[in-house]
Amino acid sequence: MTTSDKNGTTATPSAALHHRAEGPASAPPLLLGPSLGTSLALWDGVAPELALSHRVVRWDLPGHGGSDAGLIGPGATVADLADLVLALADSLSLDRFAYAGVSLGGAVGLHLATHAPERVTSLAVVCSSAHFGARGPWEERAALARREGMAGIAEASPSRWFTPGFTVEALVDDVRGADPAGYAACCEALGAYDIRDLLPSVTAPTLVVAGREDPATPPAHSREIADAVPGATLVELPGAAHLAPAERPDEVTAALRAHLGGAPPSGMRVRREVLGDAHVARAQAGTTPFTARFQDFISRYAWGEIWTDPTLTRRERSMITLTALVAGGHHDELAMHVRAARRNGLTPEEIGAVLLQSAVYCGVPAANSAFAVAGRVLAEEEPAGS
Repeated sequence: MTTSDKNGTTATPSAALHHRAEGPASAPPLLLGPSLGTSLALWDGVAPELALSHRVVRWDLPGHGGSDAGLIGPGATVADLADLVLALADSLSLDRFAYAGVSLGGAVGLHLATHAPERVTSLAVVCSSAHFGARGPWEERAALARREGMAGIAEASPSRWFTPGFTVEALVDDVRGADPAGYAACCEALGAYDIRDLLPSVTAPTLVVAGREDPATPPAHSREIADAVPGATLVELPGAAHLAPAERPDEVTAALRAHLGGAPPSGMRVRREVLGDAHVARAQAGTTPFTARFQDFISRYAWGEIWTDPTLTRRERSMITLTALVAGGHHDELAMHVRAARRNGLTPEEIGAVLLQSAVYCGVPAANSAFAVAGRVLAEEEPAGS
């Protein structure tokens, strides 16, 4: 049985692709496909903001993340993967959907756009190709996975995926934990894939995104797609290698938003800028079906409408927020917004002045507790001796 929440994670049985659904159930659907070796976590930096305006469905390749390796077998093709994606869309009652995919996920999108054009409203092909080279190297990698497992492949993955000095350990762990049989079958699908002759038949509005430092699918591969697909738009991202959504999530999000045509609600961006990426990432990671609508409310209303109103500066809003939190005795929130106030340019002296002002109007005991909280946070934030 499949269960899902209006804004939360969808649990799927082992006979279907494992997926996560986010965003309002009534919003336009958007499917996000992963690259070989990764899971739906590849889209962690992009999906939450896209889910403000779309019903985002991320899925795992067979043998990756939560998907059963037995969904495909030796000699699998990209067509087999596309059929699984269509079956997933059917199970969610998605007759038509926008689609974006990375690498192998992008190849699946091109197959859908050429073989099931009536289902695809728009297409984004990210760090992918219409042809991934000769079969031989892919068959050799498939044989290596079946023979020796994933440890050696995982060790070599960062150099193919990221620019030097950058990595996302969780994604390396994904390939390390992938099922060798499922990974091998996906390699064989890549080796057999060549859709170059069909590119001119794509009718969906198409965005092609390339990482300028991508060694796996260099920009020339993306240019080939963009040149052949009628009306396609090409975006090249500097400082990005093969897994652009992980390495340059803001740039990928902006490109997808422009392509999808949705008004870009800036709430999530402002929330990150004020509270910090780490805090927002923890809040998103901790979202459950029960709390999903509240998280959506916070991003849309508090951060997308109130904090973006230009009537007050962020400095002024930080001062007001600190005072309100002192008055309410919300000490955990106060600690978070002391850090936010520093990001918004307030000095420790100015924060102290706000708390002193609050002592007059909110009460000395409340301000006393607030000074203790703020002192602890500022001591953590400031270099020794400041």
